[in-house]
Amino acid sequence: MNVKIYSKLGCPYCVKTEEVLHHIGVEPTVLILNEHFSKKDFKNLFGAGSTFPRVLIDDQLIGGAKETIEYLQENGRLS
Repeated sequence: MNVKIYSKLGCPYCVKTEEVLHHIGVEPTVLILNEHFSKKDFKNLFGAGSTFPRVLIDDQLIGGAKETIEYLQENGRLS
């Protein structure tokens, strides 16, 4: 499973998503706002109004923290 998290510093949902992934043994690639991408890049990728985090699993946009946890539960990776 290839996981990318588009994150920003100080985002509790970003931290929670990362913790959940580590808990199930997944080491995500974490991309941080203003370090790996700009606000403009983020808007171009995900659209204006998108929130943090944005999670991609195997290059498929899953969504934010809630959607990621639901995805992992539905696919038997998290109980």
